[in-house]
Amino acid sequence: MSAPPKTRGAPVTDRRELIEYIEQGCKPREDWRIGTEHEKFAFRLSDKRPLPYEGADGIGEILRQLHLRFGWEPVEEAGKIIALTKGKANITLEPGGQFELSGAPLATIHQTCGEVGEHLSQIRQIDADLGTGMVGMGFNPKWARADIPWMPKGRYKIMRDYMPKRGKLGLDMMTRTCTVQVNLDYRSEVDMVKKFRVSLALQPIATALFANSPFTEGRPNGFQSFRSHIWTDTDNDRCGDLPFVFEEGFGFERYADHALQVPMYFVYRDGRYIDASGQDFRAFLQGKLPAVPGETPLMTDWVDHLTTLFPEVRLKRYLEMRGADGGPWKRLCALPALWVGLLYDDTALDAAWDMVKDWTAEERAQLRRDVPRLALDTPFRKGRVQDLARRTVEIATEGLRNRARMAGMGDDETIFLDTLHQIAESGITPATEMLRKFEGEWQGDIDRLYEDYAY
Repeated sequence: MSAPPKTRGAPVTDRRELIEYIEQGCKPREDWRIGTEHEKFAFRLSDKRPLPYEGADGIGEILRQLHLRFGWEPVEEAGKIIALTKGKANITLEPGGQFELSGAPLATIHQTCGEVGEHLSQIRQIDADLGTGMVGMGFNPKWARADIPWMPKGRYKIMRDYMPKRGKLGLDMMTRTCTVQVNLDYRSEVDMVKKFRVSLALQPIATALFANSPFTEGRPNGFQSFRSHIWTDTDNDRCGDLPFVFEEGFGFERYADHALQVPMYFVYRDGRYIDASGQDFRAFLQGKLPAVPGETPLMTDWVDHLTTLFPEVRLKRYLEMRGADGGPWKRLCALPALWVGLLYDDTALDAAWDMVKDWTAEERAQLRRDVPRLALDTPFRKGRVQDLARRTVEIATEGLRNRARMAGMGDDETIFLDTLHQIAESGITPATEMLRKFEGEWQGDIDRLYEDYAY
């Protein structure tokens, strides 16, 4: 999640300014970029326990070492380092200490995969000295919610108090989930709408391909992507597959109006987060927000508010693909490759739209409901999601081939889809692979997961 804003931004005097803020994300094709984000669980090697913030082997020390050794600049809150920046990249903390790299906007998958590789190399060097490790999963495989230390960020205390009022699994989302996502651009409102619709419809297909959270507290949980299931009972005001995106007339204004209807979490003023949970941003525009009576919002308040919406695809000044579980290095590169292939080539985008344009709202809802448990085996019309996954990966491959962005050795970006081709063809998801190991060579010992899958 985001770090505190560095500047307060201009005052907002009219609803139209909020719409224009999102509209300003439109870019010509030559300026389109790829921003990859991924989260991972940090743990102590000796006992596999999640790391607290404090201590010689804590999260705070890892952040400090990244600053001292590799030149990351610290961002502090109440005297504690809670984020790091370097150029246009950021490292931030999720509530339960999940360690997130928000990568810089880059031109190719080769570059974004290199960035991920460099980040993980830095982490491994620090981990080796501290006796710590990190692992990519969709859901914490071993530890109960009560075992997870909370990070010292003011916004998380507000969310922690509010979440149980809106759903049963919100605190699990905050403390025990990890994802990989990619942020992509659009050239116009029409282009945004088409990309939004395609990516929302296909998000369950990505969930199935990346399903990687089959364990809860050391035992199989009956799901392939328990992380995805958690979002169905977190907070329906701000989550979901947004059926209105497929309605006639959808565009920047309709999304901004949706965001205005979502209850707020907080207002950030003078270095602290003020609890505004459940309050109405529209009242804020009128100077009637109970949390800060008489004040009207700054643009940073709107930017903050947009980050507190959690749909399967999120619109800010770019589109965020949010449907995939965290995983190992190869799949951290495969996720941006999948969506860039689908959305950044017009022929591929048309093919993807042709595949999904007649899906009904009920069918899309069924996929979101059933894929977390059944993944590629989910029934759909006369086939299964595996059939959709094969076609989706084929379209993405053609899209990347058409982009023809080469690395130094002459490879184009399609090489990053190899792992997804294997999953789609075999029908064996990452979760299925882990479950087979758990029941076989691991002999029910969940600690083996940390040993076999840590970065």
